[in-house]
Amino acid sequence: MKNACLIIGSILIGLAAVFHVYVFTLESITWRRPKTWKTFGLPSQEHAEIIRPMAFNQGFYNLFLALGAGAGLALLGVDATIAHTLMIFSALSMVGAGSVLFFSVKKSRRAAIIQAGPALLGALFIVLGLA
Repeated sequence: MKNACLIIGSILIGLAAVFHVYVFTLESITWRRPKTWKTFGLPSQEHAEIIRPMAFNQGFYNLFLALGAGAGLALLGVDATIAHTLMIFSALSMVGAGSVLFFSVKKSRRAAIIQAGPALLGALFIVLGLA
């Protein structure tokens, strides 16, 4: 049972990391494309350009969260304690960021749940697997 929880938790945190890489791509690489800025509810290219520096920076935050989770996953076969610590820390950071989004931008609550949900469940499964 414990191994199953660790595997499920790792998969969920891996999915959360992939999602954060996707958001990094939107915010830091494809931001100037109309499809991208419309995804974020911006009405025009002009608005997208005003917000671009903030989105670029925010994209890298998402990338760093994903890299932390990915590093944890990569270290599973090397040092389980370090791996689980990195995975839980990264996942809970994702949950924190998702919580801020959920409570600060009502229109983005669905996105916040997508951002935080798998990470929260992943962290919980890892903790259960370690208990």
